[in-house]
Amino acid sequence: MTAPAAPARRALPILTPDKIGGLKPELADVIEYRKSGLSLNWIVGCPLECGYCVRHLFDNFEMKVPRRLMSDEEAVTRLVSHSYFRAHKTPIQLLNRATDPMLPIVKPHVFEVLRKLDEQGLTNHVLVITRWRVRPEDCAVLNSFKHLRLTVLVTHSNIADPAIEPVDSRIAAESLRTLYEHAERYRTVLYWRPIVPGLNDSDAHIERARELSQHAHATVFTGLFFREEIAAYYESHGLPMPYNDTARRKIMPEEAEQRILDAFDQGGSWGVLFRKTSCGVAYAHGEADYNGHYGVRELCDICPKEQIARCQAAWVKPDLTAVTHEARVLGARGEVEVNERAIVVEGLDEPPRYFLQHGFRFQCHDRDKPHHYRQHGRADIGWQAGDGTTA
Repeated sequence: MTAPAAPARRALPILTPDKIGGLKPELADVIEYRKSGLSLNWIVGCPLECGYCVRHLFDNFEMKVPRRLMSDEEAVTRLVSHSYFRAHKTPIQLLNRATDPMLPIVKPHVFEVLRKLDEQGLTNHVLVITRWRVRPEDCAVLNSFKHLRLTVLVTHSNIADPAIEPVDSRIAAESLRTLYEHAERYRTVLYWRPIVPGLNDSDAHIERARELSQHAHATVFTGLFFREEIAAYYESHGLPMPYNDTARRKIMPEEAEQRILDAFDQGGSWGVLFRKTSCGVAYAHGEADYNGHYGVRELCDICPKEQIARCQAAWVKPDLTAVTHEARVLGARGEVEVNERAIVVEGLDEPPRYFLQHGFRFQCHDRDKPHHYRQHGRADIGWQAGDGTTA
């Protein structure tokens, strides 16, 4: 299938070197390795003023007009030549930290990057996350890519407070239905987030999510990423503080999770629910999880039997010598361990840990930042500690 011709649009301007130099270094660096993939962010600026957006972390929340940091062609070259990129293996994310990829002025550039990657015959997973409008003609373009394993994740929170979530969630709901109805080569995931107790976790909110889950190949639910920068924004704008403390990991209290699991366990024609993004993406494509979450067995208690079988068949405990060699090359110090749940290392930041994780298809954890049983790598807030108290 040949990609339908996109309507002619004015190309996004490219920021001048002095403007790029004025950005926070982390924002000016267009490639970031995140758990769900090597993230390409060559466009910055977004008019959607979601109060909890990670753009607060990059000091560019007030940058409302999208601009490119480089051409689409250069962005693709940077990605595929990156030291962490492996053809057909490394999962990729497009524009998941500084803009919405389906904004009318942005999506032609997203489609161009997808086209350039697909023309190279790459079969990598590619994740595109949006809360904006997706039209049937957009679906035709998304279906045209022959090689990429493409997933569109639609963020839907159903938060009614416009000061926190100014984008009407009905837009995302309609996009989800449109994507699911027209899906041929790509897959679509309901990205139910951020779930905040007392804000959007009522029985009515959960029922809405259950209904929408029927219009997706998988549903992933997760909590709030509440860092100090986001808390400062809430405070300065007089928004109700969702928690008394911040955390480096997403906050999803145990009680809130259990209410959601109980609701989806009541039977009925609901979609399949997952705790982790890569689990939902892998299931949607009929594959084993590329993040090796099968090692953390309590994650699998909500997965379909056929998916557990896929992940079990693909899950292989890696050789300690091979892991140690690669970890040392990346700069690991201290003991390198391979247990029944994960590779455990010291002295490696997140990017090299994700490189190991995706390379071995096996969880890779930092010994200094342990993943506690049943919390699934989430913040301690809302979970019982060893002494029975709740953080």
